[in-house]
Amino acid sequence: MRLEKKATLVSTSVAGVLVLMKMTVGILSGSIAVLASAIDSLLDLTISLFNYFALNTAEKNADEQFNFGRNKIEPLAAVIEGTVISLSALFILYEALVKIFHPREMTFMQSSIWVMLVSLIITFFLVMFLNYVAKKTKNMVIKADALHYKIDLFSNGAVLMALALISMTGEQLIDPILGIGIAIFMIYSSIPIIKEGILMLLDAALPQEDIEKIENILAKQTDINDYHFLQTRESGSHIFISVHAVFNVSISLYDAHTIADKIELKIKNLFEDKMVHTIIHMDPYDDSEINEMEDEY
Repeated sequence: MRLEKKATLVSTSVAGVLVLMKMTVGILSGSIAVLASAIDSLLDLTISLFNYFALNTAEKNADEQFNFGRNKIEPLAAVIEGTVISLSALFILYEALVKIFHPREMTFMQSSIWVMLVSLIITFFLVMFLNYVAKKTKNMVIKADALHYKIDLFSNGAVLMALALISMTGEQLIDPILGIGIAIFMIYSSIPIIKEGILMLLDAALPQEDIEKIENILAKQTDINDYHFLQTRESGSHIFISVHAVFNVSISLYDAHTIADKIELKIKNLFEDKMVHTIIHMDPYDDSEINEMEDEY
């Protein structure tokens, strides 16, 4: 089993345990902060299950229906995850505002504190594991999952601190105010996940620094006269690159093909953690201006 899939199974199991703990205490205590954390863990459970499905689907080989594979399900999963985080944040915000205008006293304070302390410890180790997997695999779904649980880590710490303050001061307003802060933080943190996923779904080009590395390889290749029409895109763990390379008109097809293979290998080595698909169109002369004129026409 791929490391990414193992990571989603671990996060699903952890989320399931946290949901049972937090939901029970959140309902009994009446704490918006604990209940918000429980709802977030429930969403974690759902998202982790979906992530496992997404990764399982994305790794399927290309076929007659999906000639380029199903890799775009990974950024789709990231967009869905970011959207779910935002929607759950809006629900938490609503519940917090309701409690401000209709205050109710919290109960089971000690149980709430212990549950959040245990949740904080469990989530910390889960975040460490997911960060390790994300750095090792560079997988977008795992990166989103790691960020999501990192948000949980901060929110769990904030909830624990708020519960301690309420226990010491008796000020119930701390709970909904904290809920509002958590909701805003969740929305703010989900925006980069959604943005990155949408850009990948829209076939945005690779980051400029990666494009410059590719251009540097092409510029240093003495066996070609020039290059043009460099195009790049990323789809999950796959990178697609196409470029026109200008060869001497007298070169043999065999030699041109050998040189193209060498260029493809150099480009592939730039992205060792990704599956790189490079297409080099071999031109006997520079036709870039001609093609540009035809496009304008």
